[in-house]
Amino acid sequence: MQIRALMYFDELVRTNSMRQAAENLNVAPTAISRQIENLEYHFGAPLVERSARGVKLTAAGELLAARAGRTLRELDHVGQLIDDLKGLQRGYVSIHATGATVANLLAPALAQFSLKYPKLRFEVTITSARQAIEAVNGAEADIAVTLFAPPMSGTKVRLRSEIAYDLIVAPGHTAAAKSEVHLKDIADYALALPDQSFGFRQAFDARLEKERLQVEPVFVTSSLEMLKELVLSGAAVTLLPALTVRREIEAGQLCAVPLGAKSAIRTHVDLCVAPDRQLSFAATKLLDFIERFMRERAQGAPGTKD
Repeated sequence: MQIRALMYFDELVRTNSMRQAAENLNVAPTAISRQIENLEYHFGAPLVERSARGVKLTAAGELLAARAGRTLRELDHVGQLIDDLKGLQRGYVSIHATGATVANLLAPALAQFSLKYPKLRFEVTITSARQAIEAVNGAEADIAVTLFAPPMSGTKVRLRSEIAYDLIVAPGHTAAAKSEVHLKDIADYALALPDQSFGFRQAFDARLEKERLQVEPVFVTSSLEMLKELVLSGAAVTLLPALTVRREIEAGQLCAVPLGAKSAIRTHVDLCVAPDRQLSFAATKLLDFIERFMRERAQGAPGTKD
């Protein structure tokens, strides 16, 4: 069985179209069909059912599809490791991260690192914490940087920085002048919160239950950008780590009001890798750099600790 056949099959699964797969690979549709037939001969079972609406995987095809992508990614990874042995000629790192980590952590870290290692290339995918961790577990990503991550197994947490949450308000809000606020005070405000898939929301709800408080958010969303926009417009307040809106705070567009000690809510930023996968030179260097960057930010940011 040739690697090319797996590549063609993987592209066919991704596009669900012989024609589109052929265009993406810059080959004739007959070449795709021939390689699929080679795979079917090798495994002794039909892999796809063809129709006017496209292709449909058989049970055997589903089984192969679940493994072909990871196999190809691992082969690419081996190629990077072989490059390392020859001396780094090129490098590629895949990072999956949550949007809340980008502006004040991942983007500045990558910018500094890229200036130091200009031959390396990076692919950054912004996704949910759960999907970022699953990408590392599935060999789709070398590194995951997550905030609000739910408890999940399968990854190695290289560094965990604990972060305190503040009440984020517009400068004209009545709470902006306060030195601190408490959970019971928040019930009086129009509140925007992340949905319950976020680790912070779970911690927040648990704290409310413990304190026997009832707070009904006006807005619930999975988008950090929407949370910020609602606060910027004055329609709501929210709870976020100050570092996630540092740029807006420095510009005077938002204010961060600390929660009182008894109301404090903390979560963590995690830097994650797969425990059983050897990273390439490029990924290892970047991992070390982001770890140092996170430690420096944690030591320099109020309300955080390493």
